[in-house]
Amino acid sequence: MTTALQSPPRRSTSRLQDASLLNGPMLLLRSIKGFRRSQSWAWLASIPLALLGLGVFTFSARAEVSLSDLTGPQAASFLADNLWLFVATILVIFMNAGFAMVEAGMCRQKNAVNILAKNLFVFALAVTAYWFIGYSLMYGGSVVDGWLYFNGLFVDPDPSGALACAAGLEEDCSQLVPAVDFLFQAAFAGTAATIVSGLVAERVKFGEFVVFSLVLTAFIYPIAGSWQWNGGWLSDLGFIDFAGSSIVHSVGGWAGLVGAMLLGPRIGKFVDGKAQAMPGHNMAIATLGALILWIGWYGFNPGSELAMDEYVAYVAVTTTLAAAGGAIAATVFSTITSGKPDLTMIINGILAGLVSITAGCGNMTFAGSWLAGAVGGIIVVIAVSALDSAGIDDPVGAFSVHGVCGVWGTVVIGLWGVNGMDPGDGGIGLLNGGGVSQLGIQALGAGAYALWTLVTCWIAWQIIGGFFGGIRVSEAEETQGLDIGEHGMEAYPDFASS
Repeated sequence: MTTALQSPPRRSTSRLQDASLLNGPMLLLRSIKGFRRSQSWAWLASIPLALLGLGVFTFSARAEVSLSDLTGPQAASFLADNLWLFVATILVIFMNAGFAMVEAGMCRQKNAVNILAKNLFVFALAVTAYWFIGYSLMYGGSVVDGWLYFNGLFVDPDPSGALACAAGLEEDCSQLVPAVDFLFQAAFAGTAATIVSGLVAERVKFGEFVVFSLVLTAFIYPIAGSWQWNGGWLSDLGFIDFAGSSIVHSVGGWAGLVGAMLLGPRIGKFVDGKAQAMPGHNMAIATLGALILWIGWYGFNPGSELAMDEYVAYVAVTTTLAAAGGAIAATVFSTITSGKPDLTMIINGILAGLVSITAGCGNMTFAGSWLAGAVGGIIVVIAVSALDSAGIDDPVGAFSVHGVCGVWGTVVIGLWGVNGMDPGDGGIGLLNGGGVSQLGIQALGAGAYALWTLVTCWIAWQIIGGFFGGIRVSEAEETQGLDIGEHGMEAYPDFASS
């Protein structure tokens, strides 16, 4: 997914009718026979007239284009692309409900209000921070070429560039109006912050989490995203991340992992070094949340095509097949390892499959998509156990799903990815004739996002903790539940606590 906030430099023009106000006069003078001779300086008297005439011409040619000025096909294409992205944006925003339900359902009743509040409030924070500076850092003009971008504070909503693009007056441009593009990108920023919530659930202070979410969505995530989606250094290398396995999901996973490690495990999670089960209080809500997330992913992945074209349905199918493969593989593998099918693993298997295809949903065959999701489903079961063995408390398996499978979804493109979505597109992976090059680039990109996020988020969490006196609630508050301690209310006040 890329956004064309700035178009690449265009080739110099040699036709007067295409000239700008700056180079037009020289083209006009050079076109006049005999101007270069020394005795022809009298022609200079024509410069003011040339400037006036060319200025009038340029103004009329570049005057704002309205929707009514577009031809029928141009208007249809313009409206279809912007309407589709708006619908996709709504689907991605609705994923916040899915995240809230999965996290709340998989955690204990006494923390349900806190979890719901974090997931609801974090989107408001993300939109505000991303509107203020994040979008500019991610899609602005180059400050340090390939590494840092900026285009001033706030988002410029002027649609004239998109309309001019739709009318064919610009090249290498986007006909998405800035407002709808901003909304879509802000929804992605909110997703990265929501992932963090699951890893630090049931023990983080609400206010400190709020501050960290602002830092993540205003600075850490946008800068990292610009490396690929704004033509940065990873894009120049040929790195592929269509919709954000690394840029969104692994960044959120690594950010949350740092928080979880600094917080330490929940009280009672580990006894004598052995992980103890802490069952969620409402698996019905968690299951509904997983289905909402699956539906929302049709905005996440197909929406990242950034146009309503023939490839949208293809991306929807690769997304579906990966989710199906993840669900089946996680269910079978967890049944083999634990003796019975585990609903939490079915849920996480679906999500693992979705994350596993997010980077390569435009660079996988249908069979390759299902297989990528299936491997992701197995990986998530192993990763959950591995984190428990390492003494890291991840209440809902967020790092296993988004962090580990985000890396897997990025790297798998270098194993059996293909060069596009058209029939017969050649393989670019190690296992289908593409060699080792793409695999190395994908591994480098995944590693770069991991390193950037680990370092910056460790600094951010430490500063926030030092400034506010720690990021973890008191032992008494955690034992009582964050609903009462942090919010003064209960999710189910009519039910007596056992």
